[in-house]
Amino acid sequence: MGKLSIRENKYIGNKAFYSTLLAVAVPIMIQNGISNFVNLLDNLMIGRVGTNALSGVAIANQIMFVYYLLIFGASAGVGIFTAQYHGCNDTEGVRVSFRFKLLANTFLTLVAVAILFIFREPLIELFLKGEGEVSDAQETLRIGIIYTEIMLIGLIPVGLTNAWAGTLRETGQTRVPMIASLIAIFVNLCGNALLIYGLFGLPALGAAGAAIATVFSRFVELAVLIIYTASHSKEHPFIVGAFKNFRVPFRLAKKFALKSLPLMANESLWALGQAFLTQCFSYRSLDAVAAINIQSTLWNLMGVSFLAMGDAVGILLGQILGSGNIKKARDDARKMIAFSVACGAFFGLLMMLAAPFFPLLYKTSDEIRHMATLLILISGLLMPAFACTHASYFTIRSGGNTLITFIFDCFYTWLIAVPAAFIISRFTDISVVLMIGIVNGLETIKCAIGLGMVRSGIWAKNIVKS
Repeated sequence: MGKLSIRENKYIGNKAFYSTLLAVAVPIMIQNGISNFVNLLDNLMIGRVGTNALSGVAIANQIMFVYYLLIFGASAGVGIFTAQYHGCNDTEGVRVSFRFKLLANTFLTLVAVAILFIFREPLIELFLKGEGEVSDAQETLRIGIIYTEIMLIGLIPVGLTNAWAGTLRETGQTRVPMIASLIAIFVNLCGNALLIYGLFGLPALGAAGAAIATVFSRFVELAVLIIYTASHSKEHPFIVGAFKNFRVPFRLAKKFALKSLPLMANESLWALGQAFLTQCFSYRSLDAVAAINIQSTLWNLMGVSFLAMGDAVGILLGQILGSGNIKKARDDARKMIAFSVACGAFFGLLMMLAAPFFPLLYKTSDEIRHMATLLILISGLLMPAFACTHASYFTIRSGGNTLITFIFDCFYTWLIAVPAAFIISRFTDISVVLMIGIVNGLETIKCAIGLGMVRSGIWAKNIVKS
Protein backbone atom coordinates (compact mmCIF):
# COMPACT_ATOMS: atom_id res chain seq x y z
CA MET A 1 0.00 0.00 0.00
CA GLY A 2 2.91 2.31 0.84
CA LYS A 3 4.51 1.70 -2.56
CA LEU A 4 1.23 2.56 -4.32
CA SER A 5 1.02 5.85 -2.43
CA ILE A 6 4.57 6.81 -3.41
CA ARG A 7 3.88 5.96 -7.05
CA GLU A 8 0.70 8.02 -7.07
CA ASN A 9 2.51 11.01 -5.57
CA LYS A 10 5.16 10.75 -8.26
CA TYR A 11 2.77 10.96 -11.21
CA ILE A 12 -0.50 12.28 -9.73
CA GLY A 13 -0.79 15.73 -8.18
CA ASN A 14 -3.12 17.07 -5.52
CA LYS A 15 -6.15 19.28 -6.01
CA ALA A 16 -4.14 22.50 -5.83
CA PHE A 17 -1.74 21.21 -8.50
CA TYR A 18 -4.52 20.47 -11.00
CA SER A 19 -6.32 23.73 -10.17
CA THR A 20 -3.19 25.71 -11.06
CA LEU A 21 -2.52 23.66 -14.19
CA LEU A 22 -6.08 23.85 -15.47
CA ALA A 23 -6.36 27.58 -14.66
CA VAL A 24 -3.70 28.15 -17.32
CA ALA A 25 -4.58 25.31 -19.68
CA VAL A 26 -8.38 25.59 -19.85
CA PRO A 27 -8.58 29.13 -21.33
CA ILE A 28 -6.01 28.11 -23.95
CA MET A 29 -7.93 24.87 -24.49
CA ILE A 30 -11.22 26.74 -24.94
CA GLN A 31 -9.61 29.25 -27.28
CA ASN A 32 -7.95 26.58 -29.41
CA GLY A 33 -10.99 24.32 -29.22
CA ILE A 34 -13.40 26.93 -30.51
CA SER A 35 -10.85 28.12 -33.06
CA ASN A 36 -10.40 24.59 -34.37
CA PHE A 37 -14.15 23.97 -34.31
CA VAL A 38 -14.65 27.03 -36.48
CA ASN A 39 -11.77 25.86 -38.69
CA LEU A 40 -13.66 22.60 -38.96
CA LEU A 41 -16.77 24.50 -40.07
CA ASP A 42 -14.63 26.52 -42.51
CA ASN A 43 -13.19 23.28 -43.82
CA LEU A 44 -16.65 21.81 -44.25
CA MET A 45 -17.87 24.95 -46.01
CA ILE A 46 -14.95 24.85 -48.43
CA GLY A 47 -15.36 21.08 -48.72
CA ARG A 48 -18.94 21.59 -49.88
CA VAL A 49 -17.59 23.72 -52.76
CA GLY A 50 -15.65 20.71 -54.04
CA THR A 51 -12.54 18.54 -53.72
CA ASN A 52 -10.35 20.93 -55.76
CA ALA A 53 -11.16 23.85 -53.46
CA LEU A 54 -10.53 21.66 -50.42
CA SER A 55 -7.15 20.54 -51.77
CA GLY A 56 -6.10 24.02 -52.96
CA VAL A 57 -6.78 25.59 -49.56
CA ALA A 58 -5.12 22.66 -47.76
CA ILE A 59 -1.92 23.00 -49.81
CA ALA A 60 -1.77 26.78 -49.34
CA ASN A 61 -2.25 26.41 -45.59
CA GLN A 62 0.42 23.70 -45.44
CA ILE A 63 2.91 26.10 -47.05
CA MET A 64 1.97 29.03 -44.78
CA PHE A 65 2.17 26.68 -41.80
CA VAL A 66 5.95 27.06 -42.09
CA TYR A 67 5.60 30.81 -41.43
CA TYR A 68 3.23 30.30 -38.51
CA LEU A 69 5.70 28.02 -36.77
CA LEU A 70 8.61 30.33 -37.60
CA ILE A 71 6.81 33.14 -35.76
CA PHE A 72 5.84 30.75 -32.98
CA GLY A 73 9.47 29.73 -32.56
CA ALA A 74 10.68 33.35 -32.51
CA SER A 75 8.12 34.37 -29.89
CA ALA A 76 8.48 31.19 -27.86
CA GLY A 77 12.25 31.52 -27.58
CA VAL A 78 11.92 34.99 -26.07
CA GLY A 79 8.83 33.82 -24.16
CA ILE A 80 11.04 31.54 -22.07
CA PHE A 81 12.66 34.69 -20.69
CA THR A 82 9.29 36.46 -20.34
CA ALA A 83 7.88 33.68 -18.13
CA GLN A 84 11.00 33.56 -15.98
CA TYR A 85 11.19 37.37 -15.70
CA HIS A 86 7.58 37.34 -14.54
CA GLY A 87 8.40 34.56 -12.07
CA CYS A 88 11.01 36.79 -10.39
CA ASN A 89 8.89 40.01 -10.70
CA ASP A 90 11.19 41.74 -13.20
CA THR A 91 8.83 44.09 -15.09
CA GLU A 92 11.58 45.71 -17.14
CA GLY A 93 12.72 42.29 -18.30
CA VAL A 94 9.19 41.47 -19.45
CA ARG A 95 8.95 44.85 -21.23
CA VAL A 96 12.22 44.41 -23.12
CA SER A 97 11.38 40.84 -24.13
CA PHE A 98 7.98 42.03 -25.44
CA ARG A 99 9.69 44.78 -27.45
CA PHE A 100 12.12 42.30 -28.95
CA LYS A 101 9.24 40.03 -30.02
CA LEU A 102 7.55 42.89 -31.88
CA LEU A 103 10.72 43.81 -33.77
CA ALA A 104 11.70 40.23 -34.61
CA ASN A 105 8.20 39.16 -35.67
CA THR A 106 7.73 42.21 -37.91
CA PHE A 107 11.02 41.57 -39.68
CA LEU A 108 10.29 37.87 -40.16
CA THR A 109 6.79 38.61 -41.46
CA LEU A 110 8.05 41.00 -44.15
CA VAL A 111 10.62 38.45 -45.33
CA ALA A 112 8.03 35.63 -45.35
CA VAL A 113 5.46 37.67 -47.30
CA ALA A 114 8.05 38.48 -49.98
CA ILE A 115 9.20 34.87 -50.35
CA LEU A 116 5.72 33.33 -50.36
CA PHE A 117 4.45 35.86 -52.90
CA ILE A 118 7.34 35.38 -55.32
CA PHE A 119 7.37 31.57 -55.12
CA ARG A 120 3.66 30.88 -54.53
CA GLU A 121 3.07 29.01 -57.80
CA PRO A 122 6.08 26.63 -57.81
CA LEU A 123 5.54 25.85 -54.11
CA ILE A 124 1.93 24.80 -54.68
CA GLU A 125 2.88 22.80 -57.77
CA LEU A 126 5.15 20.60 -55.61
CA PHE A 127 2.01 19.02 -54.13
CA LEU A 128 0.37 18.32 -57.50
CA LYS A 129 2.72 15.61 -58.80
CA GLY A 130 0.59 12.60 -57.90
CA GLU A 131 -1.81 10.58 -60.00
CA GLY A 132 -5.02 12.37 -60.96
CA GLU A 133 -6.76 14.38 -63.66
CA VAL A 134 -4.72 17.22 -65.20
CA SER A 135 -7.77 19.51 -65.11
CA ASP A 136 -8.16 18.89 -61.36
CA ALA A 137 -4.51 19.75 -60.74
CA GLN A 138 -4.81 22.97 -62.74
CA GLU A 139 -7.97 24.04 -60.89
CA THR A 140 -6.40 23.19 -57.52
CA LEU A 141 -3.36 25.30 -58.46
CA ARG A 142 -5.54 28.26 -59.47
CA ILE A 143 -7.52 28.16 -56.22
CA GLY A 144 -4.36 27.73 -54.13
CA ILE A 145 -2.68 30.78 -55.71
CA ILE A 146 -5.70 33.04 -55.19
CA TYR A 147 -6.12 31.88 -51.59
CA THR A 148 -2.42 32.41 -50.84
CA GLU A 149 -2.31 35.93 -52.31
CA ILE A 150 -5.14 37.07 -50.04
CA MET A 151 -3.89 35.27 -46.94
CA LEU A 152 -0.47 36.94 -47.18
CA ILE A 153 -2.10 40.22 -46.07
CA GLY A 154 -3.21 38.48 -42.88
CA LEU A 155 0.35 37.53 -41.95
CA ILE A 156 0.98 41.13 -40.83
CA PRO A 157 -1.35 40.96 -37.79
CA VAL A 158 -0.33 37.35 -37.06
CA GLY A 159 3.22 38.32 -36.06
CA LEU A 160 2.06 41.18 -33.82
CA THR A 161 -0.75 39.15 -32.25
CA ASN A 162 1.73 36.41 -31.42
CA ALA A 163 3.89 38.89 -29.50
CA TRP A 164 0.95 40.43 -27.62
CA ALA A 165 -0.96 37.27 -26.78
CA GLY A 166 2.20 35.33 -25.93
CA THR A 167 3.38 37.98 -23.46
CA LEU A 168 -0.01 38.12 -21.77
CA ARG A 169 -0.09 34.34 -21.37
CA GLU A 170 3.48 34.16 -20.11
CA THR A 171 2.63 36.73 -17.43
CA GLY A 172 -0.40 34.73 -16.27
CA GLN A 173 -3.22 36.35 -18.31
CA THR A 174 -4.69 33.59 -20.46
CA ARG A 175 -8.32 34.75 -20.41
CA VAL A 176 -7.98 37.90 -22.55
CA PRO A 177 -6.12 36.24 -25.46
CA MET A 178 -8.89 33.64 -25.38
CA ILE A 179 -11.60 36.33 -25.58
CA ALA A 180 -9.77 38.14 -28.40
CA SER A 181 -9.50 34.89 -30.29
CA LEU A 182 -13.18 34.08 -29.75
CA ILE A 183 -14.22 37.47 -31.11
CA ALA A 184 -12.01 36.93 -34.15
CA ILE A 185 -13.44 33.45 -34.61
CA PHE A 186 -17.00 34.80 -34.58
CA VAL A 187 -16.05 37.44 -37.16
CA ASN A 188 -14.34 34.80 -39.29
CA LEU A 189 -17.29 32.42 -39.14
CA CYS A 190 -19.79 35.11 -40.12
CA GLY A 191 -17.50 36.30 -42.90
CA ASN A 192 -17.10 32.78 -44.23
CA ALA A 193 -20.84 32.18 -44.34
CA LEU A 194 -21.36 35.47 -46.17
CA LEU A 195 -18.47 35.32 -48.64
CA ILE A 196 -18.02 31.62 -49.45
CA TYR A 197 -21.65 31.12 -50.51
CA GLY A 198 -22.63 34.73 -51.23
CA LEU A 199 -25.43 35.20 -48.70
CA PHE A 200 -27.60 38.35 -48.58
CA GLY A 201 -26.71 39.37 -52.11
CA LEU A 202 -22.93 39.29 -51.61
CA PRO A 203 -20.78 37.59 -54.29
CA ALA A 204 -20.08 33.86 -53.81
CA LEU A 205 -16.29 33.86 -53.70
CA GLY A 206 -15.61 30.29 -52.54
CA ALA A 207 -12.08 29.77 -51.21
CA ALA A 208 -11.22 33.45 -51.84
CA GLY A 209 -14.11 34.45 -49.57
CA ALA A 210 -12.76 32.23 -46.81
CA ALA A 211 -9.37 33.95 -47.12
CA ILE A 212 -10.87 37.46 -46.97
CA ALA A 213 -12.88 36.58 -43.85
CA THR A 214 -9.80 35.10 -42.16
CA VAL A 215 -7.63 38.14 -42.89
CA PHE A 216 -10.24 40.55 -41.53
CA SER A 217 -10.71 38.48 -38.36
CA ARG A 218 -6.97 38.57 -37.66
CA PHE A 219 -6.91 42.36 -37.67
CA VAL A 220 -9.88 42.32 -35.30
CA GLU A 221 -8.06 39.97 -32.88
CA LEU A 222 -4.98 42.22 -32.84
CA ALA A 223 -7.12 45.32 -32.20
CA VAL A 224 -8.80 43.68 -29.18
CA LEU A 225 -5.42 42.80 -27.63
CA ILE A 226 -3.99 46.30 -28.19
CA ILE A 227 -7.04 48.05 -26.73
CA TYR A 228 -7.19 45.76 -23.69
CA THR A 229 -3.49 46.03 -22.83
CA ALA A 230 -3.48 49.82 -23.26
CA SER A 231 -6.52 50.23 -21.00
CA HIS A 232 -5.22 47.84 -18.28
CA SER A 233 -1.68 49.10 -17.85
CA LYS A 234 -1.83 48.73 -14.06
CA GLU A 235 -2.43 44.99 -14.36
CA HIS A 236 0.16 44.74 -17.15
CA PRO A 237 2.88 47.29 -16.35
CA PHE A 238 5.17 45.93 -19.09
CA ILE A 239 3.13 47.93 -21.62
CA VAL A 240 4.01 51.24 -19.91
CA GLY A 241 6.88 52.75 -21.87
CA ALA A 242 7.08 49.74 -24.19
CA PHE A 243 6.85 52.03 -27.23
CA LYS A 244 8.74 54.97 -25.77
CA ASN A 245 11.71 53.68 -27.69
CA PHE A 246 12.54 50.40 -29.36
CA ARG A 247 15.90 49.96 -27.73
CA VAL A 248 16.82 46.47 -26.65
CA PRO A 249 20.16 46.29 -24.79
CA PHE A 250 22.65 44.39 -26.91
CA ARG A 251 23.42 42.00 -24.05
CA LEU A 252 19.76 40.99 -23.79
CA ALA A 253 19.18 41.01 -27.56
CA LYS A 254 22.04 38.56 -27.89
CA LYS A 255 20.60 36.31 -25.17
CA PHE A 256 17.12 36.43 -26.72
CA ALA A 257 18.48 35.69 -30.19
CA LEU A 258 20.64 32.80 -29.02
CA LYS A 259 17.60 31.17 -27.40
CA SER A 260 15.22 32.04 -30.23
CA LEU A 261 17.32 31.00 -33.22
CA PRO A 262 17.37 27.27 -32.38
CA LEU A 263 13.61 27.36 -31.77
CA MET A 264 13.00 29.31 -34.98
CA ALA A 265 15.16 26.88 -36.91
CA ASN A 266 13.48 23.95 -35.20
CA GLU A 267 9.90 25.10 -35.79
CA SER A 268 10.63 26.11 -39.39
CA LEU A 269 12.47 22.92 -40.26
CA TRP A 270 9.80 20.86 -38.48
CA ALA A 271 7.07 22.60 -40.48
CA LEU A 272 9.07 22.12 -43.68
CA GLY A 273 9.39 18.47 -42.70
CA GLN A 274 5.61 18.19 -42.32
CA ALA A 275 5.16 19.84 -45.72
CA PHE A 276 7.67 17.42 -47.23
CA LEU A 277 5.84 14.47 -45.64
CA THR A 278 2.57 15.67 -47.17
CA GLN A 279 4.33 16.01 -50.53
CA CYS A 280 5.58 12.42 -50.21
CA PHE A 281 2.06 11.22 -49.42
CA SER A 282 0.57 13.22 -52.30
CA TYR A 283 3.24 11.78 -54.65
CA ARG A 284 1.17 8.60 -54.80
CA SER A 285 -2.21 10.25 -55.28
CA LEU A 286 -3.82 13.70 -55.21
CA ASP A 287 -6.62 12.08 -53.17
CA ALA A 288 -4.19 11.85 -50.25
CA VAL A 289 -4.12 15.66 -49.94
CA ALA A 290 -7.90 15.86 -49.44
CA ALA A 291 -7.97 12.82 -47.11
CA ILE A 292 -5.15 14.20 -44.94
CA ASN A 293 -6.95 17.54 -44.77
CA ILE A 294 -10.11 15.84 -43.48
CA GLN A 295 -8.11 13.83 -40.93
CA SER A 296 -6.05 16.80 -39.73
CA THR A 297 -9.17 18.93 -39.25
CA LEU A 298 -10.58 16.42 -36.75
CA TRP A 299 -7.10 15.87 -35.25
CA ASN A 300 -6.73 19.60 -34.55
CA LEU A 301 -10.11 19.65 -32.80
CA MET A 302 -9.50 16.54 -30.68
CA GLY A 303 -5.89 17.45 -29.93
CA VAL A 304 -6.69 20.79 -28.24
CA SER A 305 -6.37 19.25 -24.78
CA PHE A 306 -2.79 18.03 -25.01
CA LEU A 307 -1.73 20.95 -27.23
CA ALA A 308 -3.02 23.45 -24.64
CA MET A 309 -1.44 21.36 -21.91
CA GLY A 310 1.93 21.83 -23.63
CA ASP A 311 1.55 25.62 -23.49
CA ALA A 312 0.56 25.40 -19.82
CA VAL A 313 3.55 23.17 -19.04
CA GLY A 314 5.94 25.66 -20.64
CA ILE A 315 4.43 28.67 -18.86
CA LEU A 316 4.14 27.13 -15.38
CA LEU A 317 7.49 25.38 -15.39
CA GLY A 318 9.12 28.56 -16.70
CA GLN A 319 7.67 30.55 -13.80
CA ILE A 320 8.74 27.90 -11.26
CA LEU A 321 12.26 27.79 -12.68
CA GLY A 322 12.36 31.60 -12.63
CA SER A 323 11.57 31.52 -8.91
CA GLY A 324 14.54 29.19 -8.41
CA ASN A 325 12.63 26.10 -7.21
CA ILE A 326 14.31 23.47 -9.40
CA LYS A 327 13.13 20.49 -7.34
CA LYS A 328 9.47 21.51 -7.63
CA ALA A 329 9.84 22.05 -11.38
CA ARG A 330 11.16 18.51 -11.89
CA ASP A 331 8.44 17.01 -9.71
CA ASP A 332 5.63 18.96 -11.39
CA ALA A 333 6.98 18.10 -14.86
CA ARG A 334 6.37 14.37 -14.31
CA LYS A 335 2.79 14.97 -13.19
CA MET A 336 2.05 17.39 -16.03
CA ILE A 337 3.32 14.93 -18.66
CA ALA A 338 1.27 12.10 -17.12
CA PHE A 339 -1.87 14.24 -17.18
CA SER A 340 -1.20 15.29 -20.78
CA VAL A 341 -0.89 11.64 -21.85
CA ALA A 342 -4.19 10.85 -20.11
CA CYS A 343 -5.86 13.69 -22.03
CA GLY A 344 -4.37 12.37 -25.27
CA ALA A 345 -5.69 8.87 -24.59
CA PHE A 346 -9.22 10.12 -23.85
CA PHE A 347 -9.52 12.35 -26.91
CA GLY A 348 -7.76 9.79 -29.08
CA LEU A 349 -10.54 7.35 -28.19
CA LEU A 350 -13.18 9.93 -29.11
CA MET A 351 -11.41 10.48 -32.42
CA MET A 352 -11.47 6.77 -33.22
CA LEU A 353 -15.18 6.58 -32.40
CA ALA A 354 -15.86 9.47 -34.80
CA ALA A 355 -13.76 7.96 -37.61
CA PRO A 356 -16.57 6.20 -39.55
CA PHE A 357 -18.86 9.23 -39.50
CA PHE A 358 -16.80 12.42 -39.79
CA PRO A 359 -15.69 12.01 -43.47
CA LEU A 360 -19.35 11.69 -44.49
CA LEU A 361 -19.73 15.44 -43.85
CA TYR A 362 -17.57 16.23 -46.89
CA LYS A 363 -18.75 16.46 -50.49
CA THR A 364 -16.07 14.22 -51.97
CA SER A 365 -15.54 10.72 -53.37
CA ASP A 366 -16.06 7.46 -51.47
CA GLU A 367 -12.36 6.64 -51.95
CA ILE A 368 -11.27 9.82 -50.20
CA ARG A 369 -13.79 9.27 -47.39
CA HIS A 370 -12.53 5.72 -46.84
CA MET A 371 -8.91 6.86 -46.81
CA ALA A 372 -9.76 9.65 -44.35
CA THR A 373 -11.52 7.17 -42.03
CA LEU A 374 -8.45 4.94 -41.85
CA LEU A 375 -6.16 7.93 -41.24
CA ILE A 376 -8.40 9.14 -38.40
CA LEU A 377 -8.24 5.71 -36.75
CA ILE A 378 -4.44 5.70 -36.97
CA SER A 379 -4.20 9.23 -35.54
CA GLY A 380 -6.51 8.46 -32.64
CA LEU A 381 -4.52 5.38 -31.73
CA LEU A 382 -1.25 7.36 -31.70
CA MET A 383 -2.56 10.47 -29.92
CA PRO A 384 -1.21 9.47 -26.44
CA ALA A 385 2.30 9.20 -27.91
CA PHE A 386 1.99 12.62 -29.55
CA ALA A 387 0.69 14.06 -26.25
CA CYS A 388 3.70 12.66 -24.41
CA THR A 389 6.12 14.07 -26.99
CA HIS A 390 4.44 17.49 -26.94
CA ALA A 391 4.55 17.82 -23.15
CA SER A 392 8.15 16.60 -23.05
CA TYR A 393 9.13 19.17 -25.67
CA PHE A 394 7.64 22.07 -23.68
CA THR A 395 9.19 20.77 -20.48
CA ILE A 396 12.67 20.73 -21.99
CA ARG A 397 12.09 24.15 -23.56
CA SER A 398 10.94 25.78 -20.28
CA GLY A 399 14.49 25.78 -18.95
CA GLY A 400 15.92 27.47 -22.03
CA ASN A 401 17.52 24.39 -23.57
CA THR A 402 16.55 25.40 -27.09
CA LEU A 403 19.51 23.65 -28.69
CA ILE A 404 18.44 20.38 -27.09
CA THR A 405 14.83 20.88 -28.25
CA PHE A 406 16.20 21.51 -31.75
CA ILE A 407 18.04 18.19 -31.69
CA PHE A 408 15.07 16.42 -30.11
CA ASP A 409 12.43 17.72 -32.52
CA CYS A 410 14.15 18.60 -35.78
CA PHE A 411 16.65 15.79 -35.97
CA TYR A 412 13.89 13.24 -35.52
CA THR A 413 11.81 14.78 -38.32
CA TRP A 414 14.62 15.01 -40.86
CA LEU A 415 16.70 11.96 -39.92
CA ILE A 416 13.89 9.48 -39.27
CA ALA A 417 10.41 10.54 -40.45
CA VAL A 418 11.29 12.32 -43.73
CA PRO A 419 13.74 9.66 -45.04
CA ALA A 420 11.22 6.93 -44.18
CA ALA A 421 8.43 8.71 -46.08
CA PHE A 422 10.67 9.44 -49.07
CA ILE A 423 11.94 5.87 -49.37
CA ILE A 424 8.49 4.32 -48.97
CA SER A 425 6.84 6.74 -51.44
CA ARG A 426 9.52 6.39 -54.14
CA PHE A 427 10.75 2.81 -53.84
CA THR A 428 7.83 0.67 -52.62
CA ASP A 429 4.26 -0.13 -53.61
CA ILE A 430 2.91 0.23 -50.06
CA SER A 431 -0.49 1.96 -49.94
CA VAL A 432 -0.70 5.62 -48.89
CA VAL A 433 -2.61 4.72 -45.72
CA LEU A 434 -0.06 2.13 -44.59
CA MET A 435 2.78 4.52 -45.45
CA ILE A 436 1.26 7.26 -43.29
CA GLY A 437 0.67 4.74 -40.49
CA ILE A 438 4.32 3.63 -40.53
CA VAL A 439 5.69 7.19 -40.59
CA ASN A 440 3.39 8.42 -37.80
CA GLY A 441 4.09 5.28 -35.77
CA LEU A 442 7.74 6.32 -35.58
CA GLU A 443 6.57 8.99 -33.11
CA THR A 444 6.90 6.36 -30.36
CA ILE A 445 10.70 6.55 -30.81
CA LYS A 446 10.62 10.31 -30.28
CA CYS A 447 8.37 9.84 -27.24
CA ALA A 448 10.89 7.52 -25.56
CA ILE A 449 13.75 9.95 -26.26
CA GLY A 450 11.74 12.86 -24.83
CA LEU A 451 10.94 11.04 -21.60
CA GLY A 452 14.61 10.17 -21.21
CA MET A 453 15.60 13.82 -21.56
CA VAL A 454 12.97 14.96 -19.06
CA ARG A 455 14.03 12.33 -16.55
CA SER A 456 17.71 13.37 -16.83
CA GLY A 457 16.86 16.86 -15.51
CA ILE A 458 19.28 18.63 -17.89
CA TRP A 459 16.49 21.06 -18.80
CA ALA A 460 15.79 22.36 -15.26
CA LYS A 461 17.68 25.67 -15.17
CA ASN A 462 17.06 29.29 -14.20
CA ILE A 463 18.30 31.44 -17.09
CA VAL A 464 17.43 34.91 -15.73
CA LYS A 465 19.07 34.63 -12.31
CA SER A 466 21.98 36.88 -13.26
